[in-house]
Amino acid sequence: MPKIDVNKVAEILKKNHVDPTVLRRVVEEMNLAVQPDPGEEEPVPPVKKQFVILVSDPEGRMPKVDFTGWVLQIPEDASPASVQERLLKGVYDYNASKKGRLYPAKTVGDAVEGVPAKFFKEVELWVKTKEPVIVLRTDNEIPKG
Repeated sequence: MPKIDVNKVAEILKKNHVDPTVLRRVVEEMNLAVQPDPGEEEPVPPVKKQFVILVSDPEGRMPKVDFTGWVLQIPEDASPASVQERLLKGVYDYNASKKGRLYPAKTVGDAVEGVPAKFFKEVELWVKTKEPVIVLRTDNEIPKG
């Protein structure tokens, strides 16, 4: 519902020749209505969230240090091995465009952060996180105790 200033409402009522005593009462009542309740607290702002990729590594094949990556999507029936090929195809198309010739993507990070989505959409690749996220590994076990 659109909000309107109390003074604006008062002007409209004046233009329509509302009795001045009625006008004053209405304006006073509206001013009281727009005052915040003393017991009412301000709404708490939502918590900012981040993406994290948790990779199952029960055999310990991944490096012991944490590293970063990006969250991408491809069609369900496509091979995950095609992700890098799709990314490169989208970047090549972008770098061949007018804007891409001025500001070419030179790294995967540049590509994910700076290449417009339309170039990736053409190769059926969707970038879910433009900023890299932390990739954590787990042994996929819940300790007893």
